[in-house]
Amino acid sequence: MNMRLDTVYETGEGLASSDQIDALFAKVSQRHDARRRLVSVVLRGSVYAGAALTAVVLAFLVGYILIKGVPYLTPSLFEWKYNSTNVSLMPALINTVLMALVSLLLAVPFGVGSAIYLVEYAKRGSKFVQLVRTTTETLQGIPSIIYGLFGLLFFVTALGWGLSLFSGACTLAIMILPVVMRTSEEALLAVPDSYREGGFGLGAGRLRTVFRCVLPSAIPGILGGVILGLGRIVGEVAALLFTAGTIAQIPNFGASGLMALFDSARTLAVHMYVLASEGLYINQTYATAVVLLALVVLLNLAATFAAKKMNKGHKDD
Repeated sequence: MNMRLDTVYETGEGLASSDQIDALFAKVSQRHDARRRLVSVVLRGSVYAGAALTAVVLAFLVGYILIKGVPYLTPSLFEWKYNSTNVSLMPALINTVLMALVSLLLAVPFGVGSAIYLVEYAKRGSKFVQLVRTTTETLQGIPSIIYGLFGLLFFVTALGWGLSLFSGACTLAIMILPVVMRTSEEALLAVPDSYREGGFGLGAGRLRTVFRCVLPSAIPGILGGVILGLGRIVGEVAALLFTAGTIAQIPNFGASGLMALFDSARTLAVHMYVLASEGLYINQTYATAVVLLALVVLLNLAATFAAKKMNKGHKDD
């Protein structure tokens, strides 16, 4: 055996075979590295191109709306009462804020509470939890016109609330409930189990652990779902045409109290639709779009600020 090895090395055949194998591996490795670099460059370029395209489209839309709408932001658009002369958007602006507040007050407690039950109390992986998740994801894909028809049949007709702000708010609350619920559930699932174990180790019960340890850490994610729901509320038109109506007036809470919630109301998005469909106030429609855009930005900033404050308060505690 030793004589064979010596013969092979003496003749140089073994050394030549080793060099060939090393050279072959080197070529394959170089080819693989080159292909990997090419794929990396293509993917990086695709990401940058997508980001640039998104930024360009957003800048174009915002710029177009501002250029077309800002010159027509006149004082008459902000008069307290609407008429065919001033085409005031102030009633629609106030109704939009009221609609958003009432809808969030109805949807957020149910959405967050349902998420807490599914994550903290229900058995993980059970068929009930899977059924609820599937149903929630299905509800997210239903067109808003279907929600509007449901609101028309149930809230407006069956319950006798009529075309009112409260009918529209209840319909919108049902629309955004799946979004709030799923995002809250994902935010709670992202909280490490060590937080729960620490609370239990200190002798806290499940409810106290959830509200003192788990929920504060999930606030940013929950607020993200609230912001998504808020955006859908502010921009909704189809569902509100069937449930809230198109009357441009501010609910008279001074005279009617909470019963003013059952008055018909027009939001900014519906106001834009009505003006555009009439075809007589296109310039005022662009001006309303500017106000609506500013309102969405302000509401998002307010929600983000509130989330940061709550998170900071939790860290201080």
